[in-house]
Amino acid sequence: MTVAGPRPCSIANSLAVIGERWSLLALREVFFGVRRFDRIAANTGASRDILTARLKKLVENGVLAKELYQAHPPRYEYTLTEAGLALHPVLLALKEWGDRYVTEGEPPTVFRHDCGAVLHPRTVCDACSRPVSPDGTRAVRIGGVPQHSGADAPGVPSPTGT
Repeated sequence: MTVAGPRPCSIANSLAVIGERWSLLALREVFFGVRRFDRIAANTGASRDILTARLKKLVENGVLAKELYQAHPPRYEYTLTEAGLALHPVLLALKEWGDRYVTEGEPPTVFRHDCGAVLHPRTVCDACSRPVSPDGTRAVRIGGVPQHSGADAPGVPSPTGT
């Protein structure tokens, strides 16, 4: 009998790189323009050893770049790579979710879009620009396995969970 392992999944692969509190908070700081270790540590509350490990992992995985800004003694700052910049909508979505479902009172951080409105991000389809919702999407491959067409495909829950 073959024991199946965890489902192959890009969400799991992503979480292996960025799915830890201190990693996400360090990324938040770099997005805010805070690039030096001491300020990232102060603004996140992470201990120095944990933050060092998380930043190292983000650099090793190509999310951040570590750049020398002072030679003697050597001092570095962290900048976003292309992969790091691609996480901007993810962080905005987490912030929006936290504002709505976790934070009591006014949100502590508010962004304004360049159109002038307070930003409330949403995900839209790249092809048609319509908003994406659970009832408007259907898995065509899960864990590398093609799915049958239709909402009643075996192993594919309907958006309502039935």
